[in-house]
Amino acid sequence: MVLFRKVRRKLIGLDKFKSYFIYALGEVLLIVVGLLIAWKINSLNEIKKNRIVELKIYKSLSQELDTNLIVLDSAIVKYTNSIQKLQNTINYLGMPTNELSQDAKALIVNLNYDRTIVRDEAINSINVTNKFEFIDSDSLKQLIAAYPNELDSFDNQQDKIESIISNRLKPIIEKHISLIEILPQNSYNYNRMKVYGNQSNYTELLVNREYQNSIIDRLLQTKGQLTIAKNLRQKTETIATKLNQELNRP
Repeated sequence: MVLFRKVRRKLIGLDKFKSYFIYALGEVLLIVVGLLIAWKINSLNEIKKNRIVELKIYKSLSQELDTNLIVLDSAIVKYTNSIQKLQNTINYLGMPTNELSQDAKALIVNLNYDRTIVRDEAINSINVTNKFEFIDSDSLKQLIAAYPNELDSFDNQQDKIESIISNRLKPIIEKHISLIEILPQNSYNYNRMKVYGNQSNYTELLVNREYQNSIIDRLLQTKGQLTIAKNLRQKTETIATKLNQELNRP
């Protein structure tokens, strides 16, 4: 800069205004180029930092989705088996007790339901924070933004099934079926209870309208849950595939 000032004073002193103008213009251009280079370096550094954050987000979400795929595969098998059992239960409706095997009785009073837990920590973290800013792909942003609604639909359907079991099936089954039947067969301690306790009445249970309607409703809701689970799995796999593409992007 000292050299520039000396040259500038010399040119002015010699009244070489044209040469001074060209020199001044070159000096301005030099400053502009320097600023552009500095801006470009800062911009590249910022892009590099954002990419690092973006990859961390993708890896965390990818792990979560991979877990969900495994969970949903298991759930689809579970719902398929449950549908088959409920269809078999319907075949026993109206059947007298003396025609029922022990396996049939166990099926008729089955209240088991294992809730499927689908992870959503990483997906929610993205949707409720500024992490969206670090995601470059617009199509991936749309998939991530829509995913929580799919999870809500899945959980809401589970709530419906649990409500049918707890609020409708359980009370009517307990009204007609005695828990004495599940006590150990060869236990002296329970002999008196088995002899004098109220006995189960499968015949009345199987002709009870509330029981029949509840079983059918549970079957229909489980079929709905199976459809939702398959759809959720497809959406999960789509996001997972897109994430892998972004992770492998240079």
